[in-house]
Amino acid sequence: AKPDFIQWAPGLPKTRSGKIMRRILRKIAENDTGSLGDTSTLAEPAVVEELIANSLYQKSA
Repeated sequence: AKPDFIQWAPGLPKTRSGKIMRRILRKIAENDTGSLGDTSTLAEPAVVEELIANSLYQKSA
């Protein structure tokens, strides 16, 4: 198996305890950024905005 796309990311959305929030990554990958859910536990919320801005969907639009 091989990935369809590889996207460089400046960081990953992590909780304050260091867990990667895969739910948010999945929603960005599915271009469902309108309903990311609770992001109040993120250590660096700006990472999510940067991932959305650099997503493949934003570049092709």
